[in-house]
Amino acid sequence: MPDCPICVCDANVLYPAQLRDFLMRLALGEVFQAHWSERIHEEWTRNVHADYPDITWEDLQRIRELMNGALPRALVTGHEDRIEDLSLPDPSDRHVLAAAIDARADCIVTFNVRDFPAAELETWGIEATRPDELARGLFDQDPDAIVEVAATHRRSLTRPSKSPDEYLQLLGGCGLEETARLLRKYPGRI
Repeated sequence: MPDCPICVCDANVLYPAQLRDFLMRLALGEVFQAHWSERIHEEWTRNVHADYPDITWEDLQRIRELMNGALPRALVTGHEDRIEDLSLPDPSDRHVLAAAIDARADCIVTFNVRDFPAAELETWGIEATRPDELARGLFDQDPDAIVEVAATHRRSLTRPSKSPDEYLQLLGGCGLEETARLLRKYPGRI
């Protein structure tokens, strides 16, 4: 993985609020370049709204706008013509690969790695990786940067606030088990 990998975030990693926030903070810290498309935004917001109807469309739209505003080069556009020519086990995932190709991504960050077979991605020099694998690789490259992101993220949680141990449990619960284990080695800094 390159020093600052370019990654397209699949909708399933943007769906959990704490994971989305952690990934955004990693991207804002310039440890990796995050990308997504409007269709990816539509997918995760639609699913959040279906599962949490008390979260309004206006709230979800505001989150999308904040994400796009915070990382203005993250939104991938112009890739739609490529979608039909791509082949994946689930045709509904082709838009993610098309966005990754246009972003010149190194990887697609997803929980559904099996939906993006290596044989289909290697033509484009892209790999599928789980968020924990991405964070672990970034941790190996620059542990101080990841510890700082985690500490800032933990401090931002005020409803309710989280102790370092509670925060690491939260990370583990949103799919970052190995990352949480690595961060436990820095108890005074989280």
